[in-house]
Amino acid sequence: MLFRQYSQYLREKYGETVYRIGVDGGFSCPNRGSDRNAPGCAYCDVYGVRAAYLGEETQSLEAQILRSIAVLKKRYKAETYILYFQAYSSTWGSVSHLKKIYDHGLSLGNFVELVVSTRPDCINEKIADLLGSYVRPNFDVWVELGLQSAQEETLKRINRGHSVEQFERAYHLLRAVGVKIAVHLIFGLPGEDRDLIMKSVDYLASLKPEAVKFHNLHIPTGSPLYAEYEAGELSFPDSGRHIHYVVDALERIPEETIIMRMTTDTPRLRHRVPGVFLNKSSTYEQVQAELERRGSRQGSQYHPNRV
Repeated sequence: MLFRQYSQYLREKYGETVYRIGVDGGFSCPNRGSDRNAPGCAYCDVYGVRAAYLGEETQSLEAQILRSIAVLKKRYKAETYILYFQAYSSTWGSVSHLKKIYDHGLSLGNFVELVVSTRPDCINEKIADLLGSYVRPNFDVWVELGLQSAQEETLKRINRGHSVEQFERAYHLLRAVGVKIAVHLIFGLPGEDRDLIMKSVDYLASLKPEAVKFHNLHIPTGSPLYAEYEAGELSFPDSGRHIHYVVDALERIPEETIIMRMTTDTPRLRHRVPGVFLNKSSTYEQVQAELERRGSRQGSQYHPNRV
């Protein structure tokens, strides 16, 4: 393998195909406010990262999970699942509220892992301890932690609402309680060229997270960045350049880091720019081909002291 694919990692760990069930736990985030309607990050629309298959109507947690299990059992004969609190910032709430939601969700299926997607400013000692309390020898807990860029000016430019220092604090709090971490980066953010993108990659590589997700910048029609695009104030990488960014990044991160994602898959109806970009399978194929062309692989240029 030229890079460590997430699907292969799961098959090796569990000896079977394990299916993620992405749910909307009813959370919002500090940037969007309790009703989800504030502007938020510059690239975010009102749907946040809500899974497309959930539709636009908000269902109860129980209905979401039971429907997903029924579909997966019918289509794939699935038996084993990962519970994935995907939408918005799924640690934004009191510890008692979070525990109630996590406990209820986990009670509804044969889950072998809990995955929670959130922001660095929505992690503190008590929340980290709560997440750590679910960790067992046969049960992993993951937090997908959105960094997006390790450049302070970029974080301000996109109205991210947290600093690199806050990210690093949250990262170490989670690591201390045995939670595994997948970090998100976005390639092509306003003002960032390849050099700045690779600085963020090198920073991330120095922390050695268990996994990463790479996204290409896309601009939903309801996002603040879309207004800038309409005014002719933005440019961003095409699919070909994104492939090169991903391959450059793969070469610089440790070979044991799991690659969970290489591209964004927001539904066509929810984004306007770019009009067309590669799907997951095409991206993986082109990344593989570029690594082969270079005679390279994940971690081939990793240097722990590069930062």
